[in-house]
Amino acid sequence: MSSSPVVVVHRDARLLADAAASRFVTAVVDAQASRGTADIVLTGGTLGIAVLASVATSRIRDAVDWTRLTLWWGDERYLPSGHPDRNETQARAALLDLVPLDPERVHAVPGPDRSADVDDAAGQYARTLAAHAGPGRARPGFDVLMLGVGPDAHVASLFPGHPAVHEQARDVIGVRGSPKPPPERVSLTYPALCSARDVWFLVSGAEKASAVALALSGAGPLQAPAAGVTGTRSTTWLLDRAAAAHAPAAYVRLGSP
Repeated sequence: MSSSPVVVVHRDARLLADAAASRFVTAVVDAQASRGTADIVLTGGTLGIAVLASVATSRIRDAVDWTRLTLWWGDERYLPSGHPDRNETQARAALLDLVPLDPERVHAVPGPDRSADVDDAAGQYARTLAAHAGPGRARPGFDVLMLGVGPDAHVASLFPGHPAVHEQARDVIGVRGSPKPPPERVSLTYPALCSARDVWFLVSGAEKASAVALALSGAGPLQAPAAGVTGTRSTTWLLDRAAAAHAPAAYVRLGSP
């Protein structure tokens, strides 16, 4: 398991997005230098997409060998391909369509146009993960997993008290009855999320401050799903000042002023 989480606080959401973009490029370059490739799990949400947009305009963007980058998603809304509310659609507009990625390395979660129902979509994605696992592994070796956190401390599409938070046998689950629309989603579960080497929580805004404090103050994963995700090497919370308002001081260090 990873050591205690590190909390890095930036002045505002814009500086946070830019700093996380630099981290993204560095992490990909380091993984490619070490293994020849990199596997990154993307997140959606305003800040997650802002990070990708910042990568797109970064002066160090071309340090990445985009043809050797493999992309995954931690969760997806069960909506048709190209729907504006899909994480994939937003990520493509912000970055993916602007760089020379290998299309075979971009693993989008199937929507209703490519699956019979949400459970079929989850099964397809689980099989894709397994097909790209290395020897002796159940899933790919994720170098970085990026996650947003909701005001209720949910992560991916694992919500407090929802049956999905109890899933331990499968890597991917179809979520029905999500308390946040749309009601049907596909999500990685704790075993897959916690297999990543480095986990980054990307959180901004005062409305998230209580959730951040709850997850970092000993709450269990049923009450605060964000508390249940840790990286095998590191767990880093990248926050703006508003989101960090109630974060335990012992974990905090300052980022950009």
